[in-house]
Amino acid sequence: MPMDFLRRIKDSQFPLALHDEADIRNAIVLEAAGLIEAQLPSPDVPLTHGTSIIFRITPEGRAAISKAERSQ
Repeated sequence: MPMDFLRRIKDSQFPLALHDEADIRNAIVLEAAGLIEAQLPSPDVPLTHGTSIIFRITPEGRAAISKAERSQ
């Protein structure tokens, strides 16, 4: 689930390279929502063959993490 992934990487050192297909899929969703800034494979490239790097969690992403943690 993308929000679980976002919480998992919140304290990571950025840039963060991704290699796992599930992590890349989560990153695609999070980038589309504006919660991270990343370089991800284009749709015509298999997920594990392109470059997948998260540069940062956006302020909106940090706010979403805080909101999710408060509601637990």
